[in-house]
Amino acid sequence: MKERENVKTNKPLFGGRPGGPAGSLVRPVEKARNFKRTLKRLLHYLKPQRMRFFMVFFFAILSTIFNILGPKIMGKGVTRIGEGLAAKAQALKLGQPVPALDFTYITQIVAVLIGLYLVSSAFNYLQQYIMAGVAQRTVYNLRREADEKLARLPLKFYDSRTHGEILSRVTNDIDNISTTLQQSLTQLITSIITLVGVVVMMLTISPILTLVVVITLPLYLLVTMNIAKRSQKHFAAQQKSLGELNGLVEEMYAGHKIVKAYGREEEAITSFQAINEQLYGAGYKAQFISGIIMPLMRFVSNLGYVFVCVMGGVFATRGVITIGDILAFIQYSRQFTHPIIQTANIANIIQSTVASAERVFELLDEEEEGADGPEAQILSLPKGRICFENVDFSYREDQPLIKGINIDVEPGSTIAIVGPTGAGKTTLVNLLMRFYEINSGRITVDGVDIRDIRRGALRSMFGMVLQDTWLFNGSIQDNIAYGREGASEEEVIQAAKAAHAHHFIQTLPDGYNTLLNEEASNISQGQKQLLTIARAILADPAILILDEATSSVDSRTEVYIQKAMTELMKGRTSFVIAHRLSTIRDADLILVMNQGSIVEMGKHQELLEEKGFYADLYYSQFSSPQADLTAI
Repeated sequence: MKERENVKTNKPLFGGRPGGPAGSLVRPVEKARNFKRTLKRLLHYLKPQRMRFFMVFFFAILSTIFNILGPKIMGKGVTRIGEGLAAKAQALKLGQPVPALDFTYITQIVAVLIGLYLVSSAFNYLQQYIMAGVAQRTVYNLRREADEKLARLPLKFYDSRTHGEILSRVTNDIDNISTTLQQSLTQLITSIITLVGVVVMMLTISPILTLVVVITLPLYLLVTMNIAKRSQKHFAAQQKSLGELNGLVEEMYAGHKIVKAYGREEEAITSFQAINEQLYGAGYKAQFISGIIMPLMRFVSNLGYVFVCVMGGVFATRGVITIGDILAFIQYSRQFTHPIIQTANIANIIQSTVASAERVFELLDEEEEGADGPEAQILSLPKGRICFENVDFSYREDQPLIKGINIDVEPGSTIAIVGPTGAGKTTLVNLLMRFYEINSGRITVDGVDIRDIRRGALRSMFGMVLQDTWLFNGSIQDNIAYGREGASEEEVIQAAKAAHAHHFIQTLPDGYNTLLNEEASNISQGQKQLLTIARAILADPAILILDEATSSVDSRTEVYIQKAMTELMKGRTSFVIAHRLSTIRDADLILVMNQGSIVEMGKHQELLEEKGFYADLYYSQFSSPQADLTAI
């Protein structure tokens, strides 16, 4: 079963920012274990672009200041219009000539307002443009480091973690950082500057009215805290159900043939409906409760608006304040709450972003494979003589797996490794390729300790065909040519013919240009195996590793492949891991492993005559009446 990632990361199923009227303000916030240290390290990635970041900060200040000045200047125009209308009414009342409105002044005010908003928009555009470069360059460096890190990590790292967890750190978490740097950081700067600027402008108009507006602030906090407390548990339940539903759907679709074969459709539908009901209930409550927050905040805002209007009207009648200033103040009071809500939202988003950064940094801090020493060698023409000398290995210190193994493999010989599941067969090969480091002893290739050979050079000596096939999204020709860089089309075809894959490839609509999908599910498992064998043939390695290479093909095809592999293995040292013992009867040496040790060693007939562990394994495969007794 794959990791149900949404349960673990509390991320929306289809990505993006948390929804709802109040955004992440009322949602459960994912927090970093060490916020300060992680934030400091994240800011370190911004350091090379600090000049650009300061430019963003400067442009954000200018954009916000020009935007905030608008209501104050507009108020002057309204005041001048009000004064003109009052003078006109007074003149009509006294029978005097009616004065004209000061359109020159009003036109100037309009021109200044247009100029202000244009300049504000220009600075805002520059701010966003520069920040886009800062954010993407920062995330680019993070992705590059993560990619390079993954290439340097040992196999044990991948064995101990799910693929979904690793992918989540490289994709979801880095995307979260990218979105925050691109959007939330500039919004945070703008919100803080707007809040400070609005308060300053309100104070210049009327400190008393400003006090009335500020008094409503505790009401906002009271409303937000109470609703957040009630809604967070429902949001948590929603994310949990969402993750369960995602996992169930993925499992059912991945195994839909098995579900149908065992008649479990109704059970699958019932499970889906049960989780879907939970998701509906939790989602309904979460969205409903969080949806209340904005109407309540508007209500509190309107209360402040009413008080401002009443007191402003009183002040205006007494000549304490002008009508234009009242209108400007009302606009500022409307702007007062928005940056507060936005800042609270962004503070939560930053908490989540730092948590994402912490997971990325945990990946970057993982222990790497030891670097090649300065005297590491490259064997230009390896012959393939391999020796294991008193090799011990364990995945865990308290549970030894391989103990005191000694093997001497002559160049060009075929070594079969057999034994029950968990005996250590594949582990032996992993040690040979330095996917894991041995605890004691040494392994040599042509007399050179593999720890004294560059890893890349060591692994380039080997060609592998594994039981679990790996093919990528691309053409069949590209997949086979993956075995050797720069391989020609003719060489690819020859390799396919040697692997008995040429015939089935020709039957496909586009032949060698047939595109394989992401899981290569548009060809059979046996055909996938043939392609991986062709890839190994094309690589023309000095040493071959065949780990159950023919396990997914039919008996007739297996015979053809065995002939091709026998031809391929001539003159090459070959390690063959097999469960079907009839396939390795011609091996030069058979190593029989059990519980991490080599319990028997010899040729096929010799081991049968000993009537030991190997003989029991061999004859147990032919004990049924339908067995192919001719193989004995």
